[in-house]
Amino acid sequence: MQSQAADKEVVVTGQAVGKTFSDGSVIALQDANFNIKRGSFVSLVGPSGCGKSTLLRLISGLITATSGEIAVHGTKVSGPRPDISMMFQKATLLEWRTALENVLLPTEIAGTPTRADKNRALDLLKLVGLEDFAFSFPAQLSGGMQQRVALARLLQTGADILLLDEPFGALDEFTREHLNMELMRIVEEVGATTIFVTHNIAEAIFLADQVVVMTSRPGRMAKIVDVDLERPRSLSLQTSVAFNKLVEEVRETLGEM
Repeated sequence: MQSQAADKEVVVTGQAVGKTFSDGSVIALQDANFNIKRGSFVSLVGPSGCGKSTLLRLISGLITATSGEIAVHGTKVSGPRPDISMMFQKATLLEWRTALENVLLPTEIAGTPTRADKNRALDLLKLVGLEDFAFSFPAQLSGGMQQRVALARLLQTGADILLLDEPFGALDEFTREHLNMELMRIVEEVGATTIFVTHNIAEAIFLADQVVVMTSRPGRMAKIVDVDLERPRSLSLQTSVAFNKLVEEVRETLGEM
């Protein structure tokens, strides 16, 4: 996996990575090899249970590989790291804290927030379009707005590698499309390396520089599809011949499994 810019350094690598759960009978991931370059956006797509979320958790250090090795910035992953941050399908905001206070949570865990930390949190809420809702509680926000707060909280960590596990999967189609556009804009602005899990083929292609197509369990990387489409992208891109050829390529790969 790598971005279209050939001169960028590799920041995440995997060599023959595998993960087995339970008593050894559940092989979630097998023999995964990958190189992800700085600033690239990589989508993982495949059927349920193919190891997409498992791979994110392995990269994040939340779980350890049964075989093989993952390295970030040249160092073997052996546990959670400050340069990696992860976002899940549910916003998991603390209901008794305002949007601003939720965004500040990573800073509070690390120590006492400074004025600079609070200013950064406010800037991030502005970046995700919620500057007018800094003092609103989660119950006062829509599902899409809650995910924006979660995205700002993700960025508050300062991590340069972002892992997103179907972050907009529970939202309606209109909100999901809007947040996908926002995500692309924000990732480009902060220059983060991003790995994004989805079941949606069109979404995977629209967002990414590369799409990794994964097989059913045991999860393997069946094919890596380069997305040679210019940025910035608009929703109208999805009606183009080039885009739909990529959709068909991914669909055919999934159909061959």
